[in-house]
Parts: sequence; C-alpha cells; structure tokens
Amino acid sequence: MHIIVFAHRLASPRSVTLTARHVMVGAALVILTVLASAALMYFATLKYVPTLRVPLLHSLLRSVQEDEARRNEEFLRQNLNAMAVKLGEMQAQLMRLDALGERVSGLAGVKLQEFRPAEPPGRGGAAVAPMRDLTLSEFARELEKLAKGVESRADFLNIAESELFHAKLKSKRLPTALPVDAEFNASGFGQRIDPITGQSAMHEGIDFIAPQGSPIVAAAGGVVIAAEWHHSFGNMIEVDHGGEIVTRYAHCASMLVKPGDIVRRGQKIAEVGSTGRSTGAHLHFEVRYRGQAQDPAKFLLAGQRAGPGPTASQGNLTAKSR
Repeated sequence: MHIIVFAHRLASPRSVTLTARHVMVGAALVILTVLASAALMYFATLKYVPTLRVPLLHSLLRSVQEDEARRNEEFLRQNLNAMAVKLGEMQAQLMRLDALGERVSGLAGVKLQEFRPAEPPGRGGAAVAPMRDLTLSEFARELEKLAKGVESRADFLNIAESELFHAKLKSKRLPTALPVDAEFNASGFGQRIDPITGQSAMHEGIDFIAPQGSPIVAAAGGVVIAAEWHHSFGNMIEVDHGGEIVTRYAHCASMLVKPGDIVRRGQKIAEVGSTGRSTGAHLHFEVRYRGQAQDPAKFLLAGQRAGPGPTASQGNLTAKSR
C-alpha cells in the first residue's frame, strides 16, 4: 500500500509504503492499547469506586458483587444438597448395620453392648505440620469413600449372618441334648458282652440307667417317623432330625408321640421302661447317620461342652465313652 503525503512544510510530496507486516504490528498495538486501557479502567473501578461518590458506579459494583455472591451461594447449596443426600444414605446404612449387628451378635452369642457402638471410638496422635483445611472436593471424595466402606461392611455382615444362621439351624438338628436325666450309663457304644446271651456283640447305642417312668426327651428337634413295637427294642420311637440323622429311643414303658408329630429339643416323648429284650428299666439311645450307627457320646459330649459345667451323669458319660 502506497500513501502520498502532502504538507506545506514539505517542498515536494512524499510516498510511504505500508506492508502487511506494518499493518499487523499496527493492529496489535491498537489491540494491546485497548486491552491495557480496559484493564486500567477495571482496576481503577474496583479500587477507587468505594471511595468515589458516584451512584451509578456504586450500583454497578454492588450488582456485580451480588451476582457473584448468588453464584457462590448456589454452588454451595447444590454441593450441600448432594452431601446431605449422601449423609442420609449413610445414616440408613448405619441403621441397617446396627440391626445386622444385633442379629449377628445374637447368633454368635456376643453381647453387642460391650462394644458400645453408639459412642465414638477414642482416637488421637501428635499434630504433624504442615496442616491444611480440606477442600470441598476432597471432603466429597472422603465422604464417598466412607459410604462405599459402610456398604461393603454391610454386605459382609449379611453373609456372616446367613452363615451363622445356617450353622445354628444345623446345630439345632444335631442330637446333643441328654435324652434322660440318668445317674450313669450302663453300657457304651461298641463291642460288649451281651447281657442276655453272654456272647460278644456290637452295641449300637448307649444304655442309660433310670427309674421306671422317668421322662425321655428328644435329643434334638425333628419329626417322629416311628412309634411302634419292636421285637428287640420293645416300645421304640425314631425321630428324623434332617440331614439324614435319626435318633432311636428303645425299651420305653409308654410312648407319648405318634408318627408325623413335630417335636422340639427337650420335649418329653416317652417314659423309661423295660419292654422288649431288656433286663431292667433303662433307655437304649441310638444315633444313626445314613442308616449307620454312630457313637451317641460324640454328639452328647459336644452339647455338654457348649452348655454349662458337667453334671454327675455327664461325667459318667465321659468315662464310659473312653
């Protein structure tokens, strides 16, 4: 671009050539000048408007400040609402954990009150510098991490409760309660001299000596599958406890249940007698698993270890089972 300059001071006209570079430099200078002027005006406005008594500028500045404060308040409100929702979820999870803890402690036989879950645990330590406040995003991350930790522990307690519940049901089906309050057992499980023939024979149960008419109770809960006369056992009752475990109560004087009855652990089902192939009043007690005779002492001793201290009859049971 050529520019011809005419001036009365110049003897003759002069020509100036402007290149693209000159135009770009000039435009950049203009933009920088505008930006610098705007920044200077903004700085001067923020710094000196409070001291100047210009109503228009004061109202403009107040409007800007109110808009900024409103945006900050809205941002904080949204974050607080989100954290309040998360806090509500955690409170619900904690209530669920408390309920689970009570059920699990009941199944496990642990007193939940000993752990004082309502009281915060004692914590402490030395203050290590440098220390700083948590930012809002850091606090949100920590809250999210805590919520996930509570949820995973609730899942674990659910699994533990299920396993403990099944274990307790299984233990209730095991014949671990003494079927009669006997002073001692006359004959244990295994090979013995038959009291009638005098020959060596396998004894598939335990004989408990008890007075005629003494109560006989179910060693575990189950369903009565037999209550009948047997040519060797006399009046005999069989109870199915599930899991292919059956108990047999023989030589009864009288039977108080019939097939199909559901009995509880410790429920009276018969009375001690001497019916069938017997030399005197006693209870012949058997435990069978899948039709095979098992040593009843193993089950009864397990129940005695889980309960209170041994009685005289339990001590005799231990001695006979060795």
